[in-house]
Amino acid sequence: MDAESLLLALELASGSGQGLSPDRRASLLTSLMLVKRDYRFDRVLFWGRILGLVADYYIAQGVSEDQLAPRKTLYSLNCMEWSLLPPATKEMETQTSVVKGRFMGDPSHEYEHTELQKVNEGEKVFEEEVVVQIKEETRLVSVIDQIDKAVAVIPRGALFKTPFGPINVNRTFEGLSLSEAKKLSSYFHFREPVELKNKTLLEKAELDPSLDFMDSLEHDIPKGSWSVQMERGNALVVLRSLLWPGLTFYHAPRTKNYGYIYVGTGEKNLDLPFML
Repeated sequence: MDAESLLLALELASGSGQGLSPDRRASLLTSLMLVKRDYRFDRVLFWGRILGLVADYYIAQGVSEDQLAPRKTLYSLNCMEWSLLPPATKEMETQTSVVKGRFMGDPSHEYEHTELQKVNEGEKVFEEEVVVQIKEETRLVSVIDQIDKAVAVIPRGALFKTPFGPINVNRTFEGLSLSEAKKLSSYFHFREPVELKNKTLLEKAELDPSLDFMDSLEHDIPKGSWSVQMERGNALVVLRSLLWPGLTFYHAPRTKNYGYIYVGTGEKNLDLPFML
């Protein structure tokens, strides 16, 4: 959700019980404006909150002029002092995939994981137990990246692609119609496309290259991983992810108000395919 309209955005997303105290809201409004100025971002998004046992991580992301360029991620424990996180890598994801359970809320906390490594001694090969230390900050980077790739959402038409390549905010976007807002095909993943290149030429011929340049939610696997609900007398459409519980996307049809927020433990629902 855009930091400039934070209070309205939190109000629209509050149907899922995801709110902030008045002092946290005031702190965020001030500090995110300073983050935007200091880091020279085009716009700042309040990404959400990852709940820890000791403290919570408040997450913000900075977007450059090219809207699909890699976003810079920052975290804070008090909504005032923000620290920049390093970019996510495949090694981080592999390393942190063995960590299970809740976050502690301390970036310097280290998880211990025991793994077997093969050791060569002459012609003999032994398996030796090695204790690997994994920092919570590394896990935080990896989880945010996974959530972004899997469930960050944007409505169709909110961004447009210029013939020269860069992707900009569509200033003429006036919201989806009520009938379109109820369809999963009207929403895209807010990231570089993955499935688009697998479409046939006939399928691509039906797409508008300036608007349909991202992957649609309707083909997400497992099918049924999104809940679409109308609230406030059809004045608000809310999408909730069942794969990453805690992710809520909202859009008020025929208005420019849309956004998503994640408030959860940072744990993926691996049992979802067996629940559908």
